[in-house]
Amino acid sequence: MNTVVLKKQRALRRLVAVAAILGILTGGSLLVEHAQAAAGRAEHPMPGELVDVGGHRLHVVREGEGGPTVVFEAGSGEVASGWEEVASQLAVDTTVVRYDRAGTAWSEPSAEPRTADAIVADLRTALERLDVPRPYILVGHSLGGLYVREFARLHPEEVTGVVLVDARPEDDARRTADLVPGGAGTAALPTWLPSALKATGILRLGGDALLDGLVPPAQRREFLDVTASPTYFATQREEADLIAPTERALQGQDLGDLPVRIIARGEPQDYAAAGIDAETGRELERIWQDGQRRMLELSTDSHLVVAENSGHLVPAEQPEIIVAQVRELLADVAG
Repeated sequence: MNTVVLKKQRALRRLVAVAAILGILTGGSLLVEHAQAAAGRAEHPMPGELVDVGGHRLHVVREGEGGPTVVFEAGSGEVASGWEEVASQLAVDTTVVRYDRAGTAWSEPSAEPRTADAIVADLRTALERLDVPRPYILVGHSLGGLYVREFARLHPEEVTGVVLVDARPEDDARRTADLVPGGAGTAALPTWLPSALKATGILRLGGDALLDGLVPPAQRREFLDVTASPTYFATQREEADLIAPTERALQGQDLGDLPVRIIARGEPQDYAAAGIDAETGRELERIWQDGQRRMLELSTDSHLVVAENSGHLVPAEQPEIIVAQVRELLADVAG
């Protein structure tokens, strides 16, 4: 056997050995992460109940009594727990409902594509089966703002008020497409990458540093143990990919004299952390803030409030502002 063949055989054996070691390490990390998540899940018992909405069940947390019912819709990648502080304060006034969309946290995945209409149908079915009082005051954060606007478009007779919390304007993606054509931050990542980082436990490394700017520190343990279910990242991406038809449907939306309260962030996003240069970041922020103010045109009874000390995560950073705006609407209804 010549020297070249021997060298190739040795190289092949080294590659096999390296692959075997990597396989063992990966398998071990998968087992460790699974065990850590299972233990953490036990420390975060499901606070609500599972409601069958047809083919899958949603995790829904209902608190308080009376009507109208205040319904919370979370932003992209966010879940029911993000509304906990706001909901607990409002539960002394009326019935409040917060939930995990299908495929995230405690909720089961759905076989139906995650279009806005499907999400609205899920939520409406859950509310009907819970038999909570109508009408509803809908509170939507970020992407959830588009979902509550779609709910109000499809079922206006069931809605008595809308609160949009730093909500995504229906034309934001179109207006910013040339500025970030390939996406930025997590939006630019293929779904398999964050899924792999979660499955192998890498997201837990460095004191959860990889979650900086994405998940508030107080919610990170729950995110790793409960929120980031096996279908979480794929569901988040599917929701984003399927929102465009709803954005088009909501252009020029006229809610008449329906009370609408708009809460805009006072502090700009950390665009540098998403790999965006300062000049582009300033323009993105200008477009976002302009969009917040143009949503005043949704209704003849609309007002804007600025959460001066908050970035995008207003429910975590200034929940009292949301509580105050919802209470104003409750007082108007009682009026």
